[in-house]
Amino acid sequence: MLWSTGGLFIKATSLSGFELSFGRSLLAAITVAVFTRREGFGLNRVTALAATIYAALLVLFVLATKQTTAANAIFLQYTAPVYVLVLEPLFYKEKFRRRDLITVAFCIVGMSLFFVGKLRPQDVTGNLLALASGLCFAFYFLLLRHSSARNVNRASSVIYGNLLVVFIAAPAGLAAIKHLSSADAASVAYLGIVQIGVAYLLFTLAMARGVRSLDAGIIGYTEPVLNPIWVFLFIGERPSSWAIAGGLIIITAVISHMLVDSRLKSGQPGRPDLIPHE
Repeated sequence: MLWSTGGLFIKATSLSGFELSFGRSLLAAITVAVFTRREGFGLNRVTALAATIYAALLVLFVLATKQTTAANAIFLQYTAPVYVLVLEPLFYKEKFRRRDLITVAFCIVGMSLFFVGKLRPQDVTGNLLALASGLCFAFYFLLLRHSSARNVNRASSVIYGNLLVVFIAAPAGLAAIKHLSSADAASVAYLGIVQIGVAYLLFTLAMARGVRSLDAGIIGYTEPVLNPIWVFLFIGERPSSWAIAGGLIIITAVISHMLVDSRLKSGQPGRPDLIPHE
């Protein structure tokens, strides 16, 4: 639920994507670092690459949300499992199964619906940025499966990724401080400390207490459902009917795939219990 409020507070600020990203990521990095400091701040090549991709994910999502509807941005980012299904066999020499192909086909249909109907030029740009964010999401998840990613603090990529965003967005962020309103400051603080920091810590705490990866993944899909609802209720932004239909197709296809996959693989070792987030 905390993750799902990102679209609302991103939309609520008058700051640009880079101005917002600076403060949000700075506070997120500090929050996660403080609570995971006992695990150290080690970094290796895999987590460094993961941190770079995570930084791209963060910036792309904010820019996408600023340029298209919150529903489009979050639904298209959650196409990440589609890319994982295609790329995972290449990365880890796993077999591409028929049910994977069916899931990918349904999700491609869902994605195409976001580009149907009347679209402003910025909507097209925002949709493409959101798709790129989803691709980064997928590569990040694949890197977290790498054995080297478990040799350091599993929050390292989140911490260093946010710090990289701070470095990239510093010129815009520092300039914005001069005209930062109290409302914008409150939104930035919430996004960094609560929407990323506290939410991430609650998620990893749940995983440490034994929540299954499948259950966590399915519960995580409440985010793309709730995200546009908050924006509609508080800001009045209404996603198109095509976008709603496309989002429902994507969510249904991915969750169905997860359930079938879990049923067929029951009793086998699971995948890394970590779902990165924007």
